[in-house]
Amino acid sequence: MYNPTVARLTYRALLGRRRALILFALPALLILIAAAIRAFNGADDQVAADVLGGFALATMVPLIGVIAGTGAIGPEIDDGSIVYLLSKPVKRPTIIFTKLIVAIAVTMVFSAVPTLIAGFVLNGNGQQVAVAYTVAALVASIAYSALFLLLGTVSRHAVVIGLVYALVWEALFGSLISGARTLSVQQWALALAEKVTGDSLISSEVSLPTAIALLVAVTIGATWFAGHKLRTLTLAGEE
Repeated sequence: MYNPTVARLTYRALLGRRRALILFALPALLILIAAAIRAFNGADDQVAADVLGGFALATMVPLIGVIAGTGAIGPEIDDGSIVYLLSKPVKRPTIIFTKLIVAIAVTMVFSAVPTLIAGFVLNGNGQQVAVAYTVAALVASIAYSALFLLLGTVSRHAVVIGLVYALVWEALFGSLISGARTLSVQQWALALAEKVTGDSLISSEVSLPTAIALLVAVTIGATWFAGHKLRTLTLAGEE
C-alpha cells in the first residue's frame, strides 16, 4: 500500500521552495509568539492553553493541512502530470494511501512538533497543556490531511475551499455556532486534549467516543473517496 517512489516525488513537491517557506513560517511565528508571551507575561497555564488553542490548533494546524493535503496531489492533477504517475504499474489506492501518509507526516512535523515546543516555552508543560495540544495536533493532522487530499482530488479550487473551511468554518463558525462545532475537526481533536489534561483548561463540545468515531470515519471515508475519484480520472483518461 506504500510506494517509496510516489512518496519521494510527493515529498519533493511539498517541500519545494514556495511551500517550504509557508510551512516554516507558521511554526516559526507560533514559537516567536510563545517566546514573547513568556518573556513579558511569565508562565501561565490559561494563557498557554489560549495561545495553543486559539492559534496553533485553530489556525496553524488546518492551514498546514491545506498546504500538505491539497499540495500532495492537486498540482499534479491541475498540470496533467498525474498522467505520468497513472501510467505506471502502481495501484490507484496505493497512490492515494502513499500521498496521504506523506501529507500526514508533513502536517504532523510542521504542526505538532512546534506546538509541543511552544507549549514548553509558554508554561513548561504545566498541567500537561503542551502534551494535550500536541496530541490534538497529531490527530487533527490525520483528519485534515485526508480531507484536503480529497479536496485536491475532486476540485481545481481545493486550496480556496480548504482555506474557507479552515478560516471560516473552523475558526469562525466553529467558535460562535454550537451546531457547527459538532462538525469541526478542531472540536474532535480538543476532545482528546481534554482527556489528557483532565481539567477545565481545555474543553470540547463533542464527547470523546463521538470524536474518535468521527475522526476515524472522516479519515477512512475521505481516503476511500479520493481513491475512487482517482480511478474515475484514470478511466476518463483511457477513454
